[in-house]
Amino acid sequence: MRTTYDAIVIGAGHNGLVTACYLAKAGWKVLVLERRSLVGGACVTEETFPGFKVSTAAYVTSLFNKQIVRDLKLVDHGYALLPRNPSSYTPFPDGRHLLLGSDAAANDREIRKFSARDADAYPKYEAMLERIADILEPMLRRPAPDVVHPGLGDAFDLLKLGRSFQKLGSAGMAEAIDLLTGPAKTLLDRWFESDELKATLATDAVIGAMAAPSTPGTAYVLFHHVMGETNGVRGVWAYIRGGMGGLTNALASVARGLGVDILTDAAVARIVVKGGAVTGVVLADGDEHHASVVASNADAHVTFRRLLAAEDVPHDFGAAVDRIDYSSATLKINVALDALPNFIAKPADGTRHMRGTIHLCPDPETIERGYDEAKYGRPSSEPILECTIPSVVDPSVAPPGKHLMSMFVQYAPYALRDAHWDDIKDSFADRCFAIMEDYAPGFTRSVIARQVLSPLDLERTFGLTGGNIFHGAMSLSNLFTFRPVPGWTHHHTPIRGLYLCGAATHPGGGVMGTCGLNAARVMLRRE
Repeated sequence: MRTTYDAIVIGAGHNGLVTACYLAKAGWKVLVLERRSLVGGACVTEETFPGFKVSTAAYVTSLFNKQIVRDLKLVDHGYALLPRNPSSYTPFPDGRHLLLGSDAAANDREIRKFSARDADAYPKYEAMLERIADILEPMLRRPAPDVVHPGLGDAFDLLKLGRSFQKLGSAGMAEAIDLLTGPAKTLLDRWFESDELKATLATDAVIGAMAAPSTPGTAYVLFHHVMGETNGVRGVWAYIRGGMGGLTNALASVARGLGVDILTDAAVARIVVKGGAVTGVVLADGDEHHASVVASNADAHVTFRRLLAAEDVPHDFGAAVDRIDYSSATLKINVALDALPNFIAKPADGTRHMRGTIHLCPDPETIERGYDEAKYGRPSSEPILECTIPSVVDPSVAPPGKHLMSMFVQYAPYALRDAHWDDIKDSFADRCFAIMEDYAPGFTRSVIARQVLSPLDLERTFGLTGGNIFHGAMSLSNLFTFRPVPGWTHHHTPIRGLYLCGAATHPGGGVMGTCGLNAARVMLRRE
């Protein structure tokens, strides 16, 4: 096997594989190095329980760049989307429920159970989001303009963005600014009156974030989660057949077909720099691989504070990296079941309500109280649960007659004041199961096995600093032209030949692939 390449990609997550594919399509000799024993990073399928295909970390998709799917012909390599409709089911303690999906008439009937005013407002709310998405989505598919050292291209992009915003008019522009910078609570309170609808929508504003709906910037996190599409239908999320690894395995198949070498169990110990330029990497086992271009799919902290010598990182740049907020409050529980949950508050039409995300959150105040505890270093005493049961839509992920559930839980702060996650994660998971038991009696008896991933486990397993699934907070101060740090938004870094290609860069976290695509474009142009 060769040891000298045109480019080395650190990390075989979805963004790293996308970068490798596009570089290889351009004729580059590329090596991908993955610390774990399988490709995929946090977008992976594993047989955590015998016979079950578990999407260990990431679990649904909607934002993945459709251009990448077309360019790389991923469908030919086994990539298949399975839309979830209805997309959202929220049971309430009083026995009522709210079921939302892509059917406007059905949404109207469901919301009208709680508020006629909200039912009338909901289509207008969705239209508002779509208008703003039409403006912002093209921006998310391009590298963000550099406002610290702008070139002509940056100035043109900013002018183009400004003209796009002008099309919204003054009222529409005010809405867009609120959506990009404001709290989700303010936005939702302005549009709706029923706690049931607001609680359902508000969970998307905080999932994966160390923030409450009242925190400025959470409106954008909400928008980020409703912006994608599946098969041309906006806001619809999907499962990937066979689990999330269906995407990264397809990408790896394309990469290998293009001549990319992929090494697993190949942890990078150090990025080698000589004379201010990268020359390659050294692995934990001592092996060396050489290239004048290195793309890191790791977050900025891992890249610049763990893989590089301190003297190779310019002081001001390193200080900016150190200011990135990695605080997180998410815990993931994967559960093997021998029966579906039997919810008290359920529609009378079989399992249809369990096709999408199940929100266990009675009202917006519960989210705020949960955050109040988390900000003082305590796990929420009444956690917010976002649950999915992919086996309802994709039977291939569980043995016949069995089911697979994913619980994404808020709030579980990475930094605990008086405890350690290794000691309390199981008791916290028991608390989550007790909440599910209240809504679906008999749930705990149906559990075959479970995997509890605390924020600390997410950091250890997937290299996510602070357990942050987005490679850094998705707040305005760390988005767009400020991601990863001001002045370095074009994927390159102060070290010649070193690039970032992962979610640490614009447009940020989520299974999007755009970070990897944009990084490859920049590398091909600059190198």
